[in-house]
Amino acid sequence: MSHHLDAPLARQSGQLYIDDLYVFFGDRSTVFIMDVNSNITEPNVQRGFHPEARYEFKVHFDGADFEDLTYRVSFSEVDADGRQTLQLHALTSREAREDSAVGELVLEGRTGETASGSDIRLWAGRISDSFYIDLSLLGMVNSAVRNGTALDLSGWHPENAQNNFVGTTVESIVLEVSHQHLQLRPGAHIGVWGATKLATDAGGWRQINRAGHPMMWPIFWPDDTKFTNPANTRHPSEDFDADGKYIGDLIAAAVAASGTSDDPQGYGQTVARELFPDVLSYVVGTPATYSFAARNGRTSADNAPEAMLSLVVNTAVSSGLKPSVSKNLRSSTFPYVVPA
Repeated sequence: MSHHLDAPLARQSGQLYIDDLYVFFGDRSTVFIMDVNSNITEPNVQRGFHPEARYEFKVHFDGADFEDLTYRVSFSEVDADGRQTLQLHALTSREAREDSAVGELVLEGRTGETASGSDIRLWAGRISDSFYIDLSLLGMVNSAVRNGTALDLSGWHPENAQNNFVGTTVESIVLEVSHQHLQLRPGAHIGVWGATKLATDAGGWRQINRAGHPMMWPIFWPDDTKFTNPANTRHPSEDFDADGKYIGDLIAAAVAASGTSDDPQGYGQTVARELFPDVLSYVVGTPATYSFAARNGRTSADNAPEAMLSLVVNTAVSSGLKPSVSKNLRSSTFPYVVPA
């Protein structure tokens, strides 16, 4: 009996939804983290990683349109101990863009354990989610963006903000690559995005979801719960042509209604060009921050929601939360996360 890998229901799995992407300076290294499968809305969410999927970190160099390095992680079925075996493949140059390419097997291991190789290590498993936001604030910004109306914060009291992610968990993939890597040396300018891909019944691969900048889906496509928006399946190089005007117009309408710019249309298009292509820019070997001052990688401590919400409406939006609310859910040493 076919299990219909490519059926709509299979593609809607939370195991394939990327909740967060992080890129930052580690121990003389670059750290890449992809979080998927949050239980924020489904406490009994199916645990583990999808055994018929690929989880990929895509790396562009020097502003190139296409990736020249891909790290691909795949998992087996869950065993009797609730664990999964995993494999990490590295693909370079043109192969980094090809689903049909096999690449080089770099590491093998199991979830919940560190797999180490020459200048590289990997950890994957269930963790306590360190992301923080009060979802009621997101709802207010969503309303302004969706309806093209002024942001109404009259009912928002930052001092009363509550982190809705307290007690939630996600599946996390943590990849650390030494600065000895030929391409990821200090000073390299990279752009990073993550993708989940599902095997199809026809024998190929379908891109299901992707992530670069934080909060893109919650702000601009909040109702895309079934992965139907074309933004899920396209390559970042197509972003501005496909959605630049749409995103710019959404921002412009909200900004015009709020009166925070004399040129709302110009502001909207400027922000669209900042956000597209949807990749995280980072200079290897430098402190990462996703904030008002700069967007250079992203750490799990960064108040990325506050920075993004403020950028979209062109005015300061206080989240009422500080990094300290989830300090105990981060670690300064590998794997930089706290297993659940």
